[in-house]
Amino acid sequence: MYAEANTTEITEGGIAAPPRAEKPVRPRKKLPVINKDFQLEKYNWHRVRRIIHLACFLVFVLLPFFNVMRFDIPRQRFYFAGFELWINEFAIIFFSLMFLLFVVTAVSMLYGRVYCGYLCPQMIFSEASINFEEKIKTFINKHFARKSLQARLWMNRVAVYSVLGVASVFLAFVFISYFVEPRDLFWRLASLDIVTAGGIAGAAVTLITFADFAFLRQRFCTTVCPYGYLQGILGDDNTLVVQYRDPKQICVECKKCIRVCHMGIDIRESPYQIECIHCGECVDACKLIMGKFGEDTLIHYAWGEKGELLGEKAKWYRRIGLRDAKRIAVFAIIFVYATSLAVAFSMRHSVLVRVSPNRATLYRIGDDNRVYNTFRMTLANRGKNDAAVSLAIDGLPGAVITLPSNEIPVSAGDSIPREFEISVPANSLPHEINHFKIHSLVSPDGTKNTFEETFVMPVEKEKR
Repeated sequence: MYAEANTTEITEGGIAAPPRAEKPVRPRKKLPVINKDFQLEKYNWHRVRRIIHLACFLVFVLLPFFNVMRFDIPRQRFYFAGFELWINEFAIIFFSLMFLLFVVTAVSMLYGRVYCGYLCPQMIFSEASINFEEKIKTFINKHFARKSLQARLWMNRVAVYSVLGVASVFLAFVFISYFVEPRDLFWRLASLDIVTAGGIAGAAVTLITFADFAFLRQRFCTTVCPYGYLQGILGDDNTLVVQYRDPKQICVECKKCIRVCHMGIDIRESPYQIECIHCGECVDACKLIMGKFGEDTLIHYAWGEKGELLGEKAKWYRRIGLRDAKRIAVFAIIFVYATSLAVAFSMRHSVLVRVSPNRATLYRIGDDNRVYNTFRMTLANRGKNDAAVSLAIDGLPGAVITLPSNEIPVSAGDSIPREFEISVPANSLPHEINHFKIHSLVSPDGTKNTFEETFVMPVEKEKR
């Protein structure tokens, strides 16, 4: 028995090598016949992302030019939802920014990393730069195939970096336009301004943008951006994720889901990988391959690791992500918050009128035997149309306002500080401290304000 196990085959040329042990053959999964006529349906996540990316790019470019949301640091203005907020309205500015932050946080809890995959400017421009580089590489290899590999490599770098340089200048200009008025910034750029704060900021942002989209790209998401780490805290079992499910064990190991992934991960390992941005590219890739075998995709959008798949029949509020009491409460808070902001904006007057007494001098007695008190007035036209402000006095008999005209014009965007005096005849008021009201009327919108003030008279000894 032992001799038979160690025998070798003897041939005419000598002794042959012993036979090699054959590797066990893994039984292949039986799959349906490939459907060569299968085509990925027109509605897919890749196309949806491209449409949303284009819309986000247009919004990013157009917002500062229409003052929808922009800080104007030189003029100390904040533009939000068509309103021009001044620095003295910091409370509204603060709560507006907090509302936006709360919305981003709530969206992360409901829909996971959808912001990263669909709305994040870093991801949008990084993917655009990668796609452009691939197209340039393909073009050069096709039309300059006779050139050496080194020459084609240098041609590719020069072309890519040149276009990214121009794009960086444009994107930096748009970004700084959120903080400096675009027309003013354009002339700074045309004069190659690197002296003022706006010019220095523009040059710095240009260099950072070029370095980011030329070299860093998606590595920013996994090394610098804190949002991915926060997502682990905000998400739970009902958060929307991209998940791999293979109940029939029919995966063909094509690894196309890995090849199309922008972050280079294997979604089959876990839906909660820090690099996963829930872009859905792997869903389309799996749908394309498995559809040719007559099977549904093994990768889906799902509400949690074991929850319902996106698009499954359910009540309408569950389909939009309101799947538990916590999410309904968050949605209610957002609704109340947005309503409160809308009410605050609706109660805001386009022309701000402020009146206060100047008590550096309590009073003065004029040569005309009248007693004068000095007041400060601030008029700020925060609207887009010119206006006029008129004042009237109530509760102060015989009072006269010393102004050149009772109607004070205020141009759009102007702020006018002014002092004026109110006088009454001496001995006409019974008390040293007399309360009265100043009414302001703004035309043409008819806004009214009332200010309760005090008028100081001389003491009795001085009257005598």
